[in-house]
Amino acid sequence: MASQVRLRLLPGARCLFDEPLRVTVAGLRSQQVVALRARSTDEKGLVFSSSATYRADGGGEIDLGRDPSLGGSYVGVEPMGLLRAMRTDAPHKRFQKSNSLNPHVVKFSVHEVEVEGEGRMLAEVANERLLMADGVRRRPVREGNIRGVLFTPPGEGPFPAVLDLYTFGGGLSEKRTSLLASRGFVVLTVALYGHDDMPRSIKEVHLDYFEEAIEVLKKQEKVGSGGVGVVSLSKSGDLALSIASYLPHVDATVWINGCSANTALPLYYKKKPILPALMFDFKKVVVTESGACITKGAMHSPWVEENQATVVPIERAEGRFLFVAAEDDLNWDSKAYLDQMVERLKSHGKQNFESVSYPGAGHYLEPPYGPYCPSSFHGLMGKPVAWGGEARSHAAAEVHLWKKIQEFFRSHLSCDGATQNKAKL
Repeated sequence: MASQVRLRLLPGARCLFDEPLRVTVAGLRSQQVVALRARSTDEKGLVFSSSATYRADGGGEIDLGRDPSLGGSYVGVEPMGLLRAMRTDAPHKRFQKSNSLNPHVVKFSVHEVEVEGEGRMLAEVANERLLMADGVRRRPVREGNIRGVLFTPPGEGPFPAVLDLYTFGGGLSEKRTSLLASRGFVVLTVALYGHDDMPRSIKEVHLDYFEEAIEVLKKQEKVGSGGVGVVSLSKSGDLALSIASYLPHVDATVWINGCSANTALPLYYKKKPILPALMFDFKKVVVTESGACITKGAMHSPWVEENQATVVPIERAEGRFLFVAAEDDLNWDSKAYLDQMVERLKSHGKQNFESVSYPGAGHYLEPPYGPYCPSSFHGLMGKPVAWGGEARSHAAAEVHLWKKIQEFFRSHLSCDGATQNKAKL
């Protein structure tokens, strides 16, 4: 029986991380009920897995793009459900996949269903989900103060250039950066601390660092003469706003689930203070039964008079903005911050923005088809934090947003246009 069952992955067993799969099974008995399973190990050695029960059609076939899961990790028709539903037994763990050189390897398998659960394995196939397309070049960067990694697409170019501020935390994550490069962008991701020979922590942020990073990015051989894009997430969202508002050569900025004010650390430029920090009230943190913290109500309000100086003056920006908010973000009120920024720009007669919000999505909006993370350890809190979102809605938001980001950059980043030469400070 096992030799007759065929598990197929289309278009193939090797693809980019952000590409959808069509999973099919053939060779089963008519109406046979089986369990399909996905299993993967992350960079920390944690095993993530999912399982769903399916019933074969009259011809002994199952197609995850057509057939509903009857139970298990999810229910209903969800072609990529096995990937987004993978979880680990350890609580508050996020799937760690940041090294672009190693593919995300997922083993799909088909099992007989027995009274006590999954039985004999009938078929298995491995899926290598690559973070770098063939021909993409990866180069560590140590130039001046900059510490990061540069990814360059194959071909002569020129290509649009993007500065990726993936996270404010120490170290680097290369996943989004390498995938953007695989889609035709020259992308530089930089660390602020905790990487290479950088300090383990910082007490202030200097805009000069990002100005230097933009200069490093713009001088790359395959980058045209136009301005750069900036893409962010969470705390790095307010840094992206400040970069776009105060520095030259920024033509397009993607703000994802950030704040409209400068948060946590004061911002400096040329050794002079630019923006004070909007702070947290840790007494307003709510701890759930699982031990994860809800921090959404803990941030001080940027709307009250005493905190107005922390708000980033985005009306100064000459480039375009894409504001993205998850409506079920439990880290902070991203949707309210988005609304505030839209109103601020409108009040200044500015139309250089577009926005999108996602009902049912949580804080960590990443490239699609990775395991959904409801909660994980937060460096600033020193505790696990609940990110919010309903898994299926969150996964759908990631698919839509990933395409939106690429379309936005392609529309507003020129490879050969003239750019301004002076900082706005």
